[in-house]
Amino acid sequence: MTRVVAITGASGGIGRATAREFARRGDSVALLARGERGLEAAAEEVRALGGRALVVPTDVSDADAVEAAVERVETELGAVDVWVNVAFTSVFARFGDISPQEYRRVTDVSYLGYVYATMAVLRRMTERDRGTIVHVGSTLAYRGIPCSRPTAGPSTPSRASTSPSAASCSTSAAACA
Repeated sequence: MTRVVAITGASGGIGRATAREFARRGDSVALLARGERGLEAAAEEVRALGGRALVVPTDVSDADAVEAAVERVETELGAVDVWVNVAFTSVFARFGDISPQEYRRVTDVSYLGYVYATMAVLRRMTERDRGTIVHVGSTLAYRGIPCSRPTAGPSTPSRASTSPSAASCSTSAAACA
């Protein structure tokens, strides 16, 4: 059975690798990220592996842009079966060298991006009573490393939202609404 899968942060790293794995299964894969060159390259890989690709340039830190992206994915590919939140950014520097704007950007992408995407797609999944949302987190939620403070904070909520108690809602989307 072919699924519709949407992946944030799909232009590189774990997001792009995830897109390739779903493509190998023949799934339709919506690729969301800001970097259009990386998205186009990821789309070529998806197609070469047997999947159908849809490039959706999106900044996940913008709630309206995420809502529009979900609408586009569902209009062009069909109802989302699997949504994977991978989008991530960080600043690796000493604490005193990081500006408030840099902290804000990390939080907006690495935490609020997950929140906005989950809000937009969960509503639709709840109406259908089916679908899966995957949050890919950082090990920094468990153990910090030097010069990685901005990443540790936003990683912790994604860890909490995928804990066993949160996972107990997975049997019914309506139970989590």
